[in-house]
This record gives sequence, structure tokens and C-alpha cells, in this order.
Amino acid sequence: MPGPLQGIKIIELAGIGPAPYACMLLADAGADVLRLERPGKAPSDAPHWDLLTRSRPSVGIDLKHPDAAGVVLDLVATADALIEGMRPGTTERLGVGPEACHARNPRLVYGRMTGWGQDGPLASAVGHDIDYIAVSGALGAIGRAGERPVPPLNLVGDFGGGGMLLAFGVTAALLEARSSGKGQVVDAAMTDGSASLLTMAHAFLAAGLSTEERGTNLLDTGAHFYEVYETADGRYVAVGAIEPRFYAALLEGLDLKRDELPAQMDRSAWPQMKDLFVAKFRTKTRDEWEAHFEGTEACVAPVLSPLEAIEHPHNRARSTFVEVAGVRQPAPAPRFSRTPGSISSPPEQPGRSTDEALERWGIESARIASLRTVGALG
Repeated sequence: MPGPLQGIKIIELAGIGPAPYACMLLADAGADVLRLERPGKAPSDAPHWDLLTRSRPSVGIDLKHPDAAGVVLDLVATADALIEGMRPGTTERLGVGPEACHARNPRLVYGRMTGWGQDGPLASAVGHDIDYIAVSGALGAIGRAGERPVPPLNLVGDFGGGGMLLAFGVTAALLEARSSGKGQVVDAAMTDGSASLLTMAHAFLAAGLSTEERGTNLLDTGAHFYEVYETADGRYVAVGAIEPRFYAALLEGLDLKRDELPAQMDRSAWPQMKDLFVAKFRTKTRDEWEAHFEGTEACVAPVLSPLEAIEHPHNRARSTFVEVAGVRQPAPAPRFSRTPGSISSPPEQPGRSTDEALERWGIESARIASLRTVGALG
């Protein structure tokens, strides 16, 4: 069965990071996504390295060429959505901003991905994931007590607060357009999105259940029962035994008697308990602890590298990772019981499918040849 978004047509004005990730999610779910990107050297048939560009064809087009805007607007006429990740005002200068696109297709959903948003004092400022999550408050909450904040790769800004929320916003707007017959602009900002991911953290702060002091709270390594511990072989295990019965199973697995220890939620005892746990977990290797706690409710898991995760029995059983064109990579997520998503093709070299993709979207071959002659197409 095709994915749940079969029949949805989306134009992607190529960028890096979060917007391509959003388009990957939509394409894996069955949407027909056409990626328009800057032409380079003559493309080969070999898969491109950038897995974020999988499941969709690549068209090489120079958006700065005076004839390019007309091509994009003709594509827009039959599209359901357009997604771009450029700085505010860029697509307007190129002639393919929301106003121009909605003049051709009033039903179009126009998805915009930026770090700071389309307005506000920082809208025109440059930045990267680390800057956006710094201003949203997310970065300041991640790290150990007395130490510097720890950047969580670029998962919170680029992909969680950025790409995922852009994909959600575009999908929600597409559903609304079906009933209203009108498109709209989706302004997805990584500052907004990463702030949204902090909703529970704000709830805890408002309720007095946590403080702003990093590394001292329930979920930020303050608690001994929600922490990462080094094992005898220099590897690590993750412990997340929050609920009382899970905590009891953890103590039993560590051969500790609960009635001889401070109460689980006695914060004053957390540093002391953490020292005790440090000593305990250093007595076995990571894999020995994994086997030791297997089948219990102690909430102990091995900390795996990305490549190790591919081979873990649970991930293998669920096919969490798949191999496409010789490259192992995460499978489409989430899963749909009746209309599963799929990786329809490996990532293409930029411009690899220019002619066939444009023809499939209604651009005549003679016009394609003319556009290539004048340098608008790669």
C-alpha cells in the first residue's frame, strides 16, 4: 500500500538541515516531493551521501536566473505545498514568495523554515541550531550541575523544533485547506519549536517541581535514578527508574536494601546515592549489566553508539534501520498499520532527475531544453 500522503504534491526549494528533514518525512510518508536545487557538475547515477534527500527526485535549477521564477510558479499551479528554508525575504526577491505563489494557486500551503522566524528583532540575523536553542531556553537546561550547557547535537533545534514541527505544520495546513479551499503560510521557527519542546519543563517550573539550576532536577541528571553510569569496561548504561516499583526493581538488581537507604525523592540524599550507584555500576561491563537487568522493570539500558544501535536485537526485530543502495539508515517513522511509509529511492545527486521529473510535473520537453540552453537548468 502507498503511504498516507499519496497524492499530495510538494515543491521543495532546497536548503540544509531542518527543511530537507521535513521533506524527507513527508516523502517517506508517500507525498510526491520535487526537490529544486542549485545545479552543479554533471550528476552521476551514484547515490548522494545526504540521506535527508532520499525518497524524492532532484531538479537542477538556478533560482537566481530570471527564467527560473516562471518555472517554479508553473509548478506551484499544480502543487499542494511549497517548502523553503531560506532567510526571510529571499524567496520574495527571487519572485517566488508567498504572494506570487498564492496568486497562481490560492490553495497552496507555503511552509517556511528559519531559525528566528519571519519577524522579530533577530529575524534577519544569522545563526545555527546552537544559537536558536540558546535563546529558546533549551540549551541552558541541558547539562550537569556546575558545568557548561551541553549542545544535544542538532536534534533539538534543527530536527525536533525545526523539521518535525514544519512537517506537522504543513500537514495541518493541508488538512485545513481541504475544507476551506484556501492556503496559508506556515512560519516554522526553530526558536519557537524548541521552546514548544520545553512545555513540560515550564510546567515543572511553574509547579515548583524543578528549579532553573541545571543538573539538579528530576530529568537533567540531578536524580541518581535518572542518570548515565560508567561501567567496568569504560562504556555506559542509562538508568530511568522514576516510578516507585521501577526504582524498587533497580535497587534489587543492584543488591541494595531499600529500607536501609534514604527515601527515593529525598533530594538532599541524591548526591550520596549517586556516589553509591557509581561504585555499583563499575563492577560489571555494560553488556553484563544489560543481561543482568534483562526482563526486569529496572529501566536500565545500554548506551549504544549510532552504529551499535543498528545491530541491537530490538532494533533488528522491528527493522528500525534498513539498508538502501548499500547504506544502512533509519527507516521511515512513525509506522502506519494500513498505509506504511517507505524509502522510495536513495538520495540523488543534485539535478539527477531534472528532465524526467519536470516532464512528470507538466513542463514540456521543448521548454526544458530551452531553459537549459539559457542556463536556468543544470
